[in-house]
This record gives sequence, structure tokens and C-alpha cells, in this order.
Amino acid sequence: IATVALAKEPAPFHIQAHRGAGDALPENTLESFEWSWQHGLTPESDLRMTKDGTIVCFHDPNLKRVPYKIDEALKESSIEELPLAEVEKLDVGSFRAPQFAGQRVPILANVFDAMHGHPDRMLYLDIKSIKLDQLEKLVREKGVEHQIIFTSEHPKLLRDWKKLVPESHTLLWNRGTEEQLTKKMADLRKTKFAGITHLQIHVQVGDLNSAEPFMPSSDWLRKLGKELKSRGIVFQTFSAECKDQKAFEKLLGLGVKSCATDYPEVPLAAVKNFREKADH
Repeated sequence: IATVALAKEPAPFHIQAHRGAGDALPENTLESFEWSWQHGLTPESDLRMTKDGTIVCFHDPNLKRVPYKIDEALKESSIEELPLAEVEKLDVGSFRAPQFAGQRVPILANVFDAMHGHPDRMLYLDIKSIKLDQLEKLVREKGVEHQIIFTSEHPKLLRDWKKLVPESHTLLWNRGTEEQLTKKMADLRKTKFAGITHLQIHVQVGDLNSAEPFMPSSDWLRKLGKELKSRGIVFQTFSAECKDQKAFEKLLGLGVKSCATDYPEVPLAAVKNFREKADH
């Protein structure tokens, strides 16, 4: 898989490389995080805890999809059921392509070590199954409080985390129909969006030449963007499988200030083109 040479995008526009480096590299590996940082992206990692209590980066609830050439009986197992010594044996690179053979599940502490001394290196932490107090201890021990974006779909979890590490960023992700999302936003207003610094909406992209290419609708997104801006919250969208630069440019026009993607070169080009048009 050929990687794409990306121009580094200046802050504060965060492009979240989904699961580490999007489609460019195997997911949730230190190699994918390093690649994203080198290209001015903010990688996302998914956090789980091994049976013996080590926080590692792995997305799935079982081992069916990613690890290469493991016993059939082991495929039903989860990271949480295995000790670290067994997790570290898993090849999580080969499933993507042979040249990535031998890439391993990273220990989060080692990822934080790669961030130390590089304040520009940010990392989304998508919480799957960990203990908050243990993560807090690790974050403070490694001195990366300002470099992480604690991520969940559960508002209370974000509020609980903010009490532990108030200086860190947070992201609440949201998916559903426009009606469901409207209800979620109404519930968040009751708490004045407490504990949230970034908010992500999953946007479905349809026919970009139609009167309404998005779900939720353009008007809904525009209004939310204005509200989040007034509250000082970063407005992020995620459109799974979207490779169309035009879609990202339209979203930028609706007030989107950040995006998550599997194809980071596409929104990078969209941001560049959008800014050039705005300058003229």
C-alpha cells in the first residue's frame, strides 16, 4: 500500500486519522501513529486492558479480524482475556499487507514515550475497556496531559475524566438519525456541554449534486456549528468511507472545524483548497 505525501496542516485544524493512520497503514500500531504525526495528523488509538492490567491499543472486541495466523480457538478471545505476554506475540500488521508483517499491539505507555518532548504530537484515546484511575496515573506519569483527546460516546465518562485530568482535551462522538442526534444535543444542552472540548457528528454523505447531500442535513449541521463555536467547542465530523474532496469542502463551508477520516489526504486537500478560495 503506497502512502501519500501529505503537507503538514497547521493548527488548530485537527484531522483525525481513524484508528491510527486511516487506510494508509495497519490500524492501532506505533508505526501508524508515527506516520500520522510525521504528516501533521492526529492519530486515534483504541484502548483496551490486558488480563494482567496493561493498557494497550486495539480496536475489536475479539481476535477474529486483525491478528495474522492465530489458532481458530483463539479468535473468539478478547484482549481482556489474554496476558500481555500473549498479546505481544500477535502480528497485527500482516492482515493489511505483507510488508507490514511483524507489527505488534502497542503498549500505551510506549506510545506516550514517543510523544514526550514533542508537544505537537496529539493522540485521540477512544475508550473501549480501561480503568480511568490507571489511565490518569499513566497520563500524568508520562506528562502528556495536554496532548491527549479523551474520546467516548458517553458524556458522563467524559465528565468523570475531566474531574481527574481537567487540563486534557475530550471528544464526544455521536451517531444516529437527525431526530436521534437532535435529542442527544438537547440532553447535552441541559449540562451546558459539560466536560466536552471537541464534539463529533457522524455524517452520511449522499449525492453531492443533490439539494441535500448530507444526513443530518446541511441546515442542522450549520446551526450546530454556530452553537459549538459560541461555546468554544471544536466541531468535528466523521464520514466513513468518504473519499470525495468536494464533500469535505462543503462541510467546511457549514462550519466544520475538524474531521475524522480513513483517507487523510482527501480532507487535507479540501482544507488547502477551501482556504485558498477564502483568501481570494
